[in-house]
Amino acid sequence: MEKVAAGEQLAIHGGPKVKTTPFGTGKRFGLEEAKELLEALEQNTLFYHFGGKVKQFLKEFNELYRVDYSVATSSGTASIHVALGAAGVTAGDEVITSPITDQGTLIGILYQNAIPVFADLDPHTYNLDPASIEARITPRTKAIVVVHLAGNPCDMDPIMEIARKHNIKVIEDCAQSYLCRYKGRLAGTIGDYGCFSTNDFKHISTGDGGIVTVNSGDVNDYYVTHAFADKNYNRFGDLFNRDLNYLAPNYRMTELQGAVGIAQLKKLEWICEQRKRYGDRITEGLRGVPGISVHEVKEGNESTYWFYMMRIKEEELTCTREEFSAALSAEGIPNTPGYIKTVVYLQSLFQQRHAYPGTHYPFDLSDTTYEEGLCPTAEAILETAIRLTVNEFFTEDDIEATIRAVRKVAEHYRK
Repeated sequence: MEKVAAGEQLAIHGGPKVKTTPFGTGKRFGLEEAKELLEALEQNTLFYHFGGKVKQFLKEFNELYRVDYSVATSSGTASIHVALGAAGVTAGDEVITSPITDQGTLIGILYQNAIPVFADLDPHTYNLDPASIEARITPRTKAIVVVHLAGNPCDMDPIMEIARKHNIKVIEDCAQSYLCRYKGRLAGTIGDYGCFSTNDFKHISTGDGGIVTVNSGDVNDYYVTHAFADKNYNRFGDLFNRDLNYLAPNYRMTELQGAVGIAQLKKLEWICEQRKRYGDRITEGLRGVPGISVHEVKEGNESTYWFYMMRIKEEELTCTREEFSAALSAEGIPNTPGYIKTVVYLQSLFQQRHAYPGTHYPFDLSDTTYEEGLCPTAEAILETAIRLTVNEFFTEDDIEATIRAVRKVAEHYRK
């Protein structure tokens, strides 16, 4: 990689841009998906129970992940809700999760009328800190939803040890973490349930959709999970009945989603390998750069980088995070300051305690509070982070230009 010249003028100040050519692009969908869709339509049914595409999609997913049972859903958000319902989470229970996540992680908790409780994060991986999880456990804690943020696996061994000690279920939010590995094990196969998303902004896409792995290997757990995704209808041969014993949503995947999923799944290993290679290369290229904290992947783990998020150490620089971001953009490298605007517990839903209009339910079942400073590390991450895009269609030159641009801006602003 070409080194940054000492004193090289930034593009934002009139100097030459590092990146002057477009980033690599490619087609996500093609004839493979069209063929599967046509076959789905020729079945003369698009209902998962009567067609064959959703069944095939799950069979091939199970083989890839080496699990016995999984359930298809209409979205990643739905998959988390299904896992929570199958785990028995109910009104007034507490569920510990991450304060840096999409609201899809939280919707199922609140629809079960349970109380989200937020634990703090590791400052370098941006994933849940096991010690903070244990500090948040109360007699009302029913589950932990771990979020493998950006394809980087959480520290699962101590989390599972804590959960087993307190008889708590563990649900893995794998929406951003296809084929990432924790000590050789695939994320989504370690906790009690693994939840995946196939919306249009994930490693693979069926437009929308999701999957729940049932990791106990117990067929009865599978029946409960499957039923919860389908209005608590039990559709297993002689077991089929409509005698509802408790409320459950309709989160069924259609045959069209399943058909696209079959074709997309065949591309997943290549997609994840490309992203892993590019993300690891960015870390290698930025490690030790003044003012930059790299997106850390713990030794023995593998990330598949849904995005790459570094942190700016303003104490080592003469600029703010926003100034650094603007200078990087001027060099031709798209980036975003932060990830979400603020930790989720400081957003209005939690500050006003309004999950439903006109009531404070279910928050009034608990004395849990959501004040600033609750998770100081998580808050600091969002105040100092810059998010870079990683895409399987990028070229080696795209990645090298990204590294060079970050180094150039950091070198300019170093104290």
